[in-house]
Amino acid sequence: MADQSTPEASSEGIPSQTSPGRPTAKGSPKGAAAKRSSKKAVATAAGRSDSGASKGASAGASKGSTTGAPTGTASGASRGSASGQGAPTETGPGTSTHEGAVSGNAFPRGAISRRRLLGTAGATGLALGAVGGAAGYAAAPSEKAVPLTSIGTDRAMFHGKHQPGITDAAQAHGHLAAFDLAAGAGRKEAAALLRRWSATAERLMAGEAAPHDDTDVARDAGPSALTITFGFGNSFFSRTGLEKQRPSALDPLPDFSSDRLDKSRSNGDLWVQIGANDGLVAFHALRAIQKDAGGAARLRWQMNGFNRSPGATARPMTARNLMGQIDGTRNPKPADPDFDQRIFVPSSGDPAWMANGSYAVVRRIRMLLDDWEKLSLQAQEAVIGRRKATGAPLTGGTETTEMDLEKSRADGTPVVPLNAHARITRPDQNGGAAMLRRPFSFHDGFDPDGTPDAGLLFVCWQADPLRGFVPVQRKLDRGDALSQYIRHEASGLFAVPGGAAEGEYVGQRLLEG
Repeated sequence: MADQSTPEASSEGIPSQTSPGRPTAKGSPKGAAAKRSSKKAVATAAGRSDSGASKGASAGASKGSTTGAPTGTASGASRGSASGQGAPTETGPGTSTHEGAVSGNAFPRGAISRRRLLGTAGATGLALGAVGGAAGYAAAPSEKAVPLTSIGTDRAMFHGKHQPGITDAAQAHGHLAAFDLAAGAGRKEAAALLRRWSATAERLMAGEAAPHDDTDVARDAGPSALTITFGFGNSFFSRTGLEKQRPSALDPLPDFSSDRLDKSRSNGDLWVQIGANDGLVAFHALRAIQKDAGGAARLRWQMNGFNRSPGATARPMTARNLMGQIDGTRNPKPADPDFDQRIFVPSSGDPAWMANGSYAVVRRIRMLLDDWEKLSLQAQEAVIGRRKATGAPLTGGTETTEMDLEKSRADGTPVVPLNAHARITRPDQNGGAAMLRRPFSFHDGFDPDGTPDAGLLFVCWQADPLRGFVPVQRKLDRGDALSQYIRHEASGLFAVPGGAAEGEYVGQRLLEG
């Protein structure tokens, strides 16, 4: 939850939400033509395996479909002819010990998906209010085909300069997983695995079925802003005989006094990050990736997370963490002139295969909520250095007002305590250290005594963890007021290569270079 002010960047918090305009598609068929088109569409949705029916629905859609609304295809689903409306999207990650997450409008959504869904007699989608969203209700067949809402149609692109899941808005559902290569598996098997994983990720992110043995879990949904990201742990390089290609930035993180790490849930040869705005879409991707691992790799650990759902607030705003704090006010933004320099390895970087990549620090941070919730509101605000209701600094103003670290009370004590989390984690208090936080919250039930096992799946991105995460965490380790209310229970550091070009798989330049 680090407070890193621009231009130095930050790590302050949880994702913020934006609610972009909701485009309305035009050109719906009228009168008898509408009824005919609707009947064709419904018939196709109910019996999509019938290729003749599918063609009929497509033809009907092409005659009376949308203008101004993106159209697309879906694996096993027919094309719709009705108009569609968007729904607000959430653009900002996370919450945690490092105050800071992507700010409100920092990261645009991916392009609208090609996939569209038609309502059927058994499940008619009813659009809800200005904040968007849709609910399924058992009802009589609608006279109009109902398209997938914009939450489902949001699509992130697999191919690009950087891997997806870094500058994309944090999604409502997430999974983190680490794999170890199987005994006897080496560079050849790793290359084949990354090739399979990349092919699967590309299809699923487009809203299509997995290349083989698809489970149909996400059959009725669109891409739902799905992103799948791959990285390599320190141990991967010795397992594949690529020690000379291991980056020095991937050296193990130092020990911190606040660490209570479970080694069985830390590190790993390979790391996968999955995020989507639909829980079934996210799980479907996780299951497909696990199945693709086959005999080449085995699951080491896996964690589930969540964030605020798109459109959950009446207006765009920074989200809250599980402590109830507005969290994510200050984080590096792509518009910052030094954003790429701080977050991504340069094109001329060393090693060459990491060009346009980034380093992800992953920490499972448990929040000691029973202790935190015993504090008064004033005490909680003193720990953070910000107002709980608005996120404004204790020195006054609004959420985005610059914090005045020199302001004192009448008795001479600083308004923002010297050990306040927001003060300690500021870039100007840490040599300009910056990281892009993009975490998920988690809740894994309760201990036998009723203590909640909840907190943050902290994920931060930087061009070099020794200049990003490490100096800030060292400072926190020495006297952050928040430290007594959190516990670091798992940790990992992963090299995440740049995005795969068309026709490439992630990591190809390392494994075949």
